Amino acid sequence: MASIADYYAGKNVLITGATGFMGKVLVEKLLRSCPKVRTLYLLVRPKAGQSMQERVSDMMKCKVFDRVREDNPDFHQKIVPISSELTQPALAISPEDVERLTSCVNIIFHCAATIRFDEPLKHALQLNVIGTQQLLNLAQQMHHLQAFIHISTAYANCNRRHIDEIIYPPPVEPKKLIDSLEWMEDSIVRDITPRLIGERPNTYTYTKALAECVVQKESSKLNIGIIRPSIVGASWQEPFPGWIDNFNGPSGVFIAAGKGILRTMRANNDAVADLIPVDVVINLTLAAGWYTAVHRLTFPPAALVYNCTTGGINPFHWGEIEHHVMSSFKRNPLEQAFRRPNANITSNYLMNQYWILVSHKFPALIYDLYLRLSGQKPQMMRIFNRLHKAIGLLEYFSSQDWEWNSENMNMLMSHLSPEDRKTFNFDVRQLNWPEYIDNYCIGTKKYVLNEDMSDIPVARQHLRKLRNIRYTFNTLLLVFIWRVFIARSQMARNIWYFVVSLCFKFLSYFRASSTLTN
Repeated sequence: MASIADYYAGKNVLITGATGFMGKVLVEKLLRSCPKVRTLYLLVRPKAGQSMQERVSDMMKCKVFDRVREDNPDFHQKIVPISSELTQPALAISPEDVERLTSCVNIIFHCAATIRFDEPLKHALQLNVIGTQQLLNLAQQMHHLQAFIHISTAYANCNRRHIDEIIYPPPVEPKKLIDSLEWMEDSIVRDITPRLIGERPNTYTYTKALAECVVQKESSKLNIGIIRPSIVGASWQEPFPGWIDNFNGPSGVFIAAGKGILRTMRANNDAVADLIPVDVVINLTLAAGWYTAVHRLTFPPAALVYNCTTGGINPFHWGEIEHHVMSSFKRNPLEQAFRRPNANITSNYLMNQYWILVSHKFPALIYDLYLRLSGQKPQMMRIFNRLHKAIGLLEYFSSQDWEWNSENMNMLMSHLSPEDRKTFNFDVRQLNWPEYIDNYCIGTKKYVLNEDMSDIPVARQHLRKLRNIRYTFNTLLLVFIWRVFIARSQMARNIWYFVVSLCFKFLSYFRASSTLTN
């Protein structure tokens, strides 16, 4: 069989969600490791006053493409943006573009989705389910399509504890749900959403399960592969160790902990933190695209599912992550930290609420009072409220364990040549977690916050200053409490006077000894 890079040579690839985190890494990896790929068609929608051409142009300026830029400064000539909108009929693609795509596209990578956990059900359904259905309809019109790869999530079936590499029956027939919600007002949909999603924690996992069902129905007509990544984090090796470009998922939590804003989080220390590096997901995705296309004639009429997880192969726990994150940010601190990094994880609800009150809300109120008195706009309480909301959305995933079967992932690895195993490495057994977490934390500093590593000595000095302020405050607080206690207790006064007299005698002895020596 041809190698993966040889297979993609001369191929036309259609990618949705290319301007997102995973999409950027997918585009970069294709251009760098499959340099003979012919054209990458990117479905992009205008956003925030930017045209699709401007969005793609900004994307190509991103640091993630630095290695490709060195090898091929004209790499942008292989990228063709296509105006599209997943929420519109027929994806809002012009007839001219439809004709061009149906006549030449060989493989589709469907990465686009809303990943917001609290997305209203109607909008999540439109993006994750209806958008997928419309893309499948377009795929069936393509004359030379060899593979359709759909990016799902390992948590699509999180209502189960053991998850095999199969597509489970959907919680409801997607078409019936779409038809039912079409005429309902948003307020009614919002009220019935908890009953609809049932045991699933949010609309994201619910609609992703429905999307898998939609994809499965077309598996007899198309060659389909489904990738189910768990919690996607910073890159492990490519294009740079620790590359990350957003605050989503664990990245925002790590930054909040490094800044000293986050001091407590409700999670199970012994639960497996099923993080998966983004480059592992992309390498598996490209390998699955190759395998799906090359073996398309031998496939049974069913989509092949790949659970892309680490927990069952190379487990790492939330308690271990907390230790390594704190250690990393103390060695390589973030600039202008609010407090010294010192977060802790607890599974006890009452303890978590206590620490939120003492370590989050009380300091926020004091700092906002200081900002008001100094004529500035208070902001810390608003920041903490947003943080608590984000952490609350993650609690479901940080407090439980799941078992994922990964036989298809292992099977695919066995079909790769030794060279392809190096170039498209998705063997998570080789992942060194402490090193990865350290690179992850440095990545949030370099790529998300755009801080210069040369300023670390200044950041360390700032942490020492915060430590001294904390020691001084704690000492004054202790003295204040003790003095209040002294005013109410004769015994406390006697102890206080005894300690003060000992200190006075020690100072007198020290002064006398110094005089005699001189």
